[in-house]
Amino acid sequence: MSHICMVTDIQDGQAKAYPHPNPNQDRTVIVVRRGLNVYGYINRCPHAGTDLNWQEDQFMTDDQAYLMCFTHGALFEPETGTCVAGPCAGAKLSDVTLEVENGKVFVAE
Repeated sequence: MSHICMVTDIQDGQAKAYPHPNPNQDRTVIVVRRGLNVYGYINRCPHAGTDLNWQEDQFMTDDQAYLMCFTHGALFEPETGTCVAGPCAGAKLSDVTLEVENGKVFVAE
């Protein structure tokens, strides 16, 4: 397992991008925090193939309800990665399996 951050590094209801521990992966890992739970996804929109964020660590809608692709406005459920609105409705973000131990977030290998 590769340590990428602490749960407390991410404000509750927000998301941050971290380098993927696999050197063959050129995309960052989005880590979304919901309370003590974290969810991980590859930072790639299934519709446009672009990064979701348009500025550093800007992933969430203003109400923190959804991850948003800032290229075309697609909305994704933070807990599942499923697109619920926009040009890729029904598609999913690529999951990254995360594990938390003593507040440390790891990418499972």
